[in-house]
Amino acid sequence: MQKKYKAYFIDLDGTLYRGKEKIPAASRFIARLQAQNIPFLVLTNNTTQTPEVVAANLTKNYDMQIKPENVFTAGLATAAYIRSLNLGNRVYAIGELGLKQAILNQGFQFDDLNPDYVVVGLDWDVTYRKFEKATLAIQKGAKFIGTNADTNLPNERGLVPGAGSVIAFVERSTQQKATYVGKPQPIMLEAALKQFGLRQEEAVMVGDNYNTDILAGINTGVDTLLVYTGYSKPADIEKVIVKPTYEIQSLDEWDV
Repeated sequence: MQKKYKAYFIDLDGTLYRGKEKIPAASRFIARLQAQNIPFLVLTNNTTQTPEVVAANLTKNYDMQIKPENVFTAGLATAAYIRSLNLGNRVYAIGELGLKQAILNQGFQFDDLNPDYVVVGLDWDVTYRKFEKATLAIQKGAKFIGTNADTNLPNERGLVPGAGSVIAFVERSTQQKATYVGKPQPIMLEAALKQFGLRQEEAVMVGDNYNTDILAGINTGVDTLLVYTGYSKPADIEKVIVKPTYEIQSLDEWDV
């Protein structure tokens, strides 16, 4: 018996699409949420893109009318998190535009010599010099934040290094562990709940990957809906101790 939720948090790849492949049930699912005026956010650990780029891609290529305000990236969650810490206003960031723009939008200033925070995410052009600045700043006392722990990203060539691999370099060089923000850590979902002003029991996390999406919900105390259109398979879920709240084969099966 499923309950009604006041908001939905929804994963992207594997849930709303598969690589460049459309999932028709997913666009119908989004349309049903919109028809009933149910708030939702699409959640992505990708910090390289701005919400505007993510929304435009979903609208243009996947038959979903998504607005930037419907997109919540790990970059946005990271910027909101460091703002909540109130430890200062200076940041050194390793990352792409999506992360840096989110940080600037929160009113921070970039400082590569004496930052209050070092934020590390995926950077297509990361260099030894950037690692050196991050390492020295953390050694001097800057708070060390990692955007997300994804060690690899799938692309047409295979599994390439992800943000977690970049962050791991700094963890080794500083002998410190980063505080991680993105799924499956609870910080990102907690920020999403705060954005809607909701309690944990009023929202549901929808995703295809038990290890990121579903564990994010479990770690935050949010109900979870696992859809078998992507990464996790029924045989995988048989082995886990804490099951998703719901399991479905297609988003067409779900009554919003």
